[in-house]
Amino acid sequence: MAGEPVQEDAVYQALSDFNDPETGRSVVRMEQVQGVEIGTNNVTVQLGLTSWAGPIREVVRQDCLTHLRERLPADVAVEVEIVSHERPAERIGQIGLAAKSVIAVGSGKGGVGKSTVAVSLAYALRNSGAKVGLMDADVYGPSVPHLVGANQRPHVVEKRLQPIEKDDLKIMSMGFLVAEGEAVVWRGPMLHGAITQFLRDTEWGDLDYLIIDMPPGTGDIALTLSQLLPLSGAVVVCTPQDVALLDAVKAVAMFHKVNIPMLGVVENMSYFLCPDNGKRYDIFGSGGARDKAIELGVPFLGEVPINIAIRERGDAGETSANLTDEETSRYFQAIAGQMVHSIVRNKAKQPSNSLPVL
Repeated sequence: MAGEPVQEDAVYQALSDFNDPETGRSVVRMEQVQGVEIGTNNVTVQLGLTSWAGPIREVVRQDCLTHLRERLPADVAVEVEIVSHERPAERIGQIGLAAKSVIAVGSGKGGVGKSTVAVSLAYALRNSGAKVGLMDADVYGPSVPHLVGANQRPHVVEKRLQPIEKDDLKIMSMGFLVAEGEAVVWRGPMLHGAITQFLRDTEWGDLDYLIIDMPPGTGDIALTLSQLLPLSGAVVVCTPQDVALLDAVKAVAMFHKVNIPMLGVVENMSYFLCPDNGKRYDIFGSGGARDKAIELGVPFLGEVPINIAIRERGDAGETSANLTDEETSRYFQAIAGQMVHSIVRNKAKQPSNSLPVL
């Protein structure tokens, strides 16, 4: 004989300690339980998630399902539906940037594919439904415009730089402001001023994520960023061989020194899978970044193999296709998901003391 139907109050009580991944706070407190339908022996919950949570939407749904099944009677069938929940970004830092998460993508040295990874992660986040900005902080060697196939010049509206919009990304780069082939020869204060202007004076709008493609090495851009706004964290890109890992360790140390949390390490050019015979070749070795991440106590986000199509798309300004090609998209989508999980873990440790503006 079936028991009494579950009461709505019991469902809300069961969800009171299930946290929203974006804020680290209870979904009940954040008013994200948008509907509860109760039948004779079944319950359906409509859980609201913002577009920020797009990369981990299905994981959150499954976690919520498990959470409810553990707290409601065993004979009650439970279903969770994800629906849209709107919550604008709060303005952060001394420059008042409206972005929920700001992520620096760096490397200890050049030539490891950092910019390709940064741009591909921006596309992966965008494909999940998130609102994404992409800022090229590599002032001396800006490659983002070429990778996305954009060469427009930003214009100014009411003293605000309007970012270039391409493929639903909002993009700003020094490459849009100087003639092709022209060298930028600046000292540190000028560099600081350019980065500040890109962040403060650009009309980014309301963003879920701002991805910042850092210059290679351990210069002072990271210090500038840490002074301007609170970053959600940093991703370090490296290749597997020891000489690259030595510099990656320095990059991790740099981010720690300026109090930017480490979200994880990405191993690029991890191996080559020959299309002719299907044989794997570890050209630069393999697994070095994973081992080093474990040694340093930082998350390993994933690996990207040497792939001819990735290189060809970058050269052609069609990096967006990395996320429409099933073979390559799985690498970047997995890395983006792991990166967001790192942010969630950090938020769970230190949830915001103030409620976001609704």
